[in-house]
Amino acid sequence: MIRIANGQGFWGDWLEAPVRLVDDGPINYLTLDYLAEVTMSILQKQRQADPELGYARDFPPLIGRIASKLQDKQIKVVANAGGVNPVACARAVLKAAPGLKVAVVLGDDILPRMDEFLAKGYELRNIDTGEPLSTIRDRVLSANAYIGAFPLAEALATGADVVISGRCADAALVLAPMIHTFGWQPDDYDKLASGIVAGHIIECGAQCSGGNCQVDWQTIPDLANIGYPIVEAEPDGSFVVTKHPGTGGRIDTHGVKEQLLYEIGDPRQYMTPDVIADFTSLHLEDIGPDRVHGCGVRGAPRPPMLKASISYHAGWKASGTLVYSWPQALEKARAADRITRQRLDQLGLRFDEIYTEYFGVNACHGPAARPVHDPPEVQVRISVRGADKRAVDRFTREMIPLVLTGPPGGTGYGDGRPEVRQIVAYWPALVPRDEIRTRVEVVA
Repeated sequence: MIRIANGQGFWGDWLEAPVRLVDDGPINYLTLDYLAEVTMSILQKQRQADPELGYARDFPPLIGRIASKLQDKQIKVVANAGGVNPVACARAVLKAAPGLKVAVVLGDDILPRMDEFLAKGYELRNIDTGEPLSTIRDRVLSANAYIGAFPLAEALATGADVVISGRCADAALVLAPMIHTFGWQPDDYDKLASGIVAGHIIECGAQCSGGNCQVDWQTIPDLANIGYPIVEAEPDGSFVVTKHPGTGGRIDTHGVKEQLLYEIGDPRQYMTPDVIADFTSLHLEDIGPDRVHGCGVRGAPRPPMLKASISYHAGWKASGTLVYSWPQALEKARAADRITRQRLDQLGLRFDEIYTEYFGVNACHGPAARPVHDPPEVQVRISVRGADKRAVDRFTREMIPLVLTGPPGGTGYGDGRPEVRQIVAYWPALVPRDEIRTRVEVVA
């Protein structure tokens, strides 16, 4: 049996979680999942500005902080912190922790190969809309194929203390140690599928141990010290989801099932680079406090295509906010919206969309929200988006004047004019598996 813990569910997750996982009890592997679709485009822009950037910059100082404990306890780290620049990330890790052995997995970044793929006849159509990539080719910012767990296991086989990848399937971070330790093969479909399910359960960190939980969330103990999840994996593919004793949060079948529903399409065919998993075949059972046993997962051969995460420039946006106080707070906020829209129209400014929200009234639930009569305060947020950056920038000068030229009681404008931001849109596509060639390098 091996114990695999996940200490990050996204870039920006709790910095103390990985440290506590290392300190508070035995684990064999520490996985850290940093990447989301939009993150890749942000990292690509950073690398374009500075060739030494393009990775999760929280990662190297974290490894420096826990390096001696990793060596003392023989804990291996597997992380996708490399973003679009795994080698630079590895160098930064070695600078922070010079005694560690670091391996990187390369090959997921396909941005330089976009024109090659199009020339070969791969249209890279948007999975959701069917549009060919050629319609937005000149605006592409990043492109990465989702690689699987076997290249990560190959990196672990080098004896590396830290394995760094770019865009891999989230659950692959957890499956890789199982492949490496148990010697699972590409045709061990049921075992691989079980490892994918286990990885999916813990890939979002504390979301499966009580965080963001919809079931009796008020009764979940000590969220301030929530324990991040650990998978106890067996060679036959069965597993237990647990956490370190004495930590906050709660692990039970209710929370695990909530996480199982996260970001899946057909639960009978959850497609990954390594295997297709049937989530409906999973048997879950509470076997003790904070211990959920899983088994019975069925798998099928991996798909012939790999998913590619492509991002592209889609215009500009800005959002401005004001707070109006009682009395007639909602009436004032709606008046501010009318005035702003009228002034934008008088200026001849045109946008793809103008969108207004009323926080404290219906911003979260829209028309489904229950009526709120005479609220004590309302925050109005007006947002615009469009292709003309100058028009969006002009909008940012129209909210603050309302303090003296609009309804009474306006406040909450201390941050000044809102910032114009680039819109990065997501383009999911498929690329033939055979076109993606991964390789492992040990960075010295």
